[in-house]
Amino acid sequence: MNTMITLRAIAAFAALTLATAAWAGGHNKGGGMAKPAPTIDKSKELPVRQVPNIPAAAEAYYAPDDYHFIVQTQDADAQKPEGDDIGGALTYIFTDDGKVSRRINDHGQDACSYFFPDQQRIVWTSTRDHMDMPLGDWASQSNYPQGSELYVSDLNGDNIVRLTNNEWYEAEVSISPDGEWIVFGRQIDGNLNLWRMRPDVSDEQQITFSEDWQPGAPFYLPDSETIMFRAWRSSEYGKVFPTPMTVFTIKHDGTELTQRTFDGQMNWAPYPASNGRHYVFVRIVEGRNWEVFLGDLAGGAPLRLTYNAGFDGLPSLSRDGTKMLFARSAGRDNLSTFVMDMSSFDLGPDHWQGVPQTPVPEDAILVTDFTVGR
Repeated sequence: MNTMITLRAIAAFAALTLATAAWAGGHNKGGGMAKPAPTIDKSKELPVRQVPNIPAAAEAYYAPDDYHFIVQTQDADAQKPEGDDIGGALTYIFTDDGKVSRRINDHGQDACSYFFPDQQRIVWTSTRDHMDMPLGDWASQSNYPQGSELYVSDLNGDNIVRLTNNEWYEAEVSISPDGEWIVFGRQIDGNLNLWRMRPDVSDEQQITFSEDWQPGAPFYLPDSETIMFRAWRSSEYGKVFPTPMTVFTIKHDGTELTQRTFDGQMNWAPYPASNGRHYVFVRIVEGRNWEVFLGDLAGGAPLRLTYNAGFDGLPSLSRDGTKMLFARSAGRDNLSTFVMDMSSFDLGPDHWQGVPQTPVPEDAILVTDFTVGR
């Protein structure tokens, strides 16, 4: 099994950002040698440990027991495009001490997976039924793998039920805390929008109807009706580096679109805490250094969590709020899964008090062109 993975392949697992591709393809834009990485004071970082016995992997999400997690890892049995295009990942379940390893799917190429709250089923994305279609590129919004479908199975990869049946790109999937809804991204004619449906595929509904804006990476807040997501403009994609990304929330019936970040920066890969107020996300600092931050929907400056001269990204939190999974690399290769101790924060469900309002700062960059409704 291939245990090497580039930063550009991070987007293959996440299927959601130009920013990684921009780093890999444009970090020396303008010529000359890249500046040396700044010295990082790692003493500021909370306790961190690496998950052992796991191949190269990136986007990982905890099960409700806060011990098992699901992730896509590099696998020799997966479809892998020739050249530099991205692929070669299949879905696995591990434990965060490295004692369990279980493969869910054995062919095609996979991306994006999540546990149901009963921890009896999982939802995952794969091209397994469209292996004759072009493999595409999970890192490019203009070439996402068409024919990636959504599936539900048990924790052994048995009793598979296919939820979607078309030749579009469908991925970036997660489940509401009450288990009643699946939210996901669907790209039609180049436009990516958010959709929801029930696990029995009834009540399918389109949530956003954007054209220039490309929303993705949706996750429910604890009320099981408010969705957090990030979006970028297609008109800025490939032209502005790093890609500006805004965090929003929206009700899953498509109402109450609410802007949550106002700085015009790259606010990538936001993942909400189960207290419904905080979230973790990624920014590039000090030139080309990717770091994880803790944001607050109630306002205030984000708190930097990671201190590493390489890449830190794709964070997610345990249900009890005491642990954060994230991907780390000392350079552009050898991406590994790490766990950070978050127990010093009040991020768990016991601190849920509803979704707060976010104050709009005086220097806010306001979004007025995100279309809502048909």
